[in-house]
Amino acid sequence: MAVLAESGSNPDVDLLYDINGLAKDAPHWFDRVMEYVGEYGILLGMVLLILWCWWAGRRRGGEDAASSVAALVWAPLAAALAVLVNVPIRGFVERPRPFRTHEGLEVLVSGKTDYSFVSDHATITMAMAAGLFVVNRKFGLFGIALALLEGFCRVYMGVHYPTDVIGGFALGTAVALLLSPLAMALLTPVMKAVEGSPRGAWIVRARGAERGASVIPGARQEATASERDLAA
Repeated sequence: MAVLAESGSNPDVDLLYDINGLAKDAPHWFDRVMEYVGEYGILLGMVLLILWCWWAGRRRGGEDAASSVAALVWAPLAAALAVLVNVPIRGFVERPRPFRTHEGLEVLVSGKTDYSFVSDHATITMAMAAGLFVVNRKFGLFGIALALLEGFCRVYMGVHYPTDVIGGFALGTAVALLLSPLAMALLTPVMKAVEGSPRGAWIVRARGAERGASVIPGARQEATASERDLAA
């Protein structure tokens, strides 16, 4: 009970109770929807969003197609790397799940025995959203909106503090953006090699999509004609 008394001076705990309190007032079916969305649905949505961006980009083609696909490949890789970075952070902080420390929470997902800080779900979704934003701002903004919704769901479900979610957002963004130059330097040559192969070119561009090798169509032909006039 002392913990509950202390919550009045802790904005993190106050916000936890405010958001999780919505689950108590909501219909049972809505809580089940939020449980599925927060645990699996948004993660699946992020993967589908990246695939959608890849599909649209390969149909458009262009001279930067290989680097765009490389950036899209980096998005899920950044999420996986961020989760690995989170392992020692969780072990160092050792913050228990909020329902283990505070009473009266509506916990929608049972069986969570690991530590709370930082949220893996928030880390994964924001890392993918940040990586997606580098490729396409419109898709990236939609991805960021999904990541924010994921963070809300984790607190609503009673399995994370708000600061767990904020920490996950910061970690995912940092890994995706800070390591992006190195990742692009490694992945872009690979995607260019795939683009030039007869069997793997479809991964980078759709059949019939322009390569965009020359910025101005016909520029080389005009130069050749000028050279002939000078030669004459």
